[in-house]
Amino acid sequence: MRREILFAMNEDMARRRPCVLITDLDSGDQRLARATDEHADPLSDEIRRSLMRDGGRIVEREGRRFFLHSHLPPRRLIAIGAVHIAQALGPIARLAGFDMTVIDPRAAFADAERFPDDKLLPQWPQDALPALRLDASCAVVLLTHDPRIDDPGLALALASDCFYIGALGSQKTHANRVQRLKALGFDDRSLSRIRAPIGLAIHAATPAEIAVAIMAEIIAAHRGP
Repeated sequence: MRREILFAMNEDMARRRPCVLITDLDSGDQRLARATDEHADPLSDEIRRSLMRDGGRIVEREGRRFFLHSHLPPRRLIAIGAVHIAQALGPIARLAGFDMTVIDPRAAFADAERFPDDKLLPQWPQDALPALRLDASCAVVLLTHDPRIDDPGLALALASDCFYIGALGSQKTHANRVQRLKALGFDDRSLSRIRAPIGLAIHAATPAEIAVAIMAEIIAAHRGP
């Protein structure tokens, strides 16, 4: 690998920018592709697929073989609300390869003993989320049922390019939520990104079952159709 490619790839990883290292298996030539320039690359379709999952694969184009090795930042799950569902969600998220961060300004909930293995931020979402720098490798779930906590987090999630946004609550609760967010200036297209009621429809009832439904929906959103 040429030094300049290695340095560029390391910089992308430090900035949490996904990239794909493309090696021409016939000539040995290498180049780095990113999401921002995928449309200009002759392997644009293959690059787009590679940016969806880690690992490597061989593709052929016009009689030549290329090895595409994707380098993606670690996936993150941001849970707003240190509730029972979040406690059950943490172990499942880690098994699926997600780093989970829990945000809750309520001291009674944001207790390290309740979340010994997750990053815990006892702050309001509007204070905690900007420093986390939400990106396309992030999923955000809103779990408090409290608009004072959930709505600021939703507004910041909608302003980012995170791949999943889900909110707990009934259809009636979500309809009221939508009206509040519209008053803040969000349009129907933006609001359609919110998965609510959150999770796959598996008739989940307990916190653990709801956590399974949420994680399943997150994985489905991440892997694509």
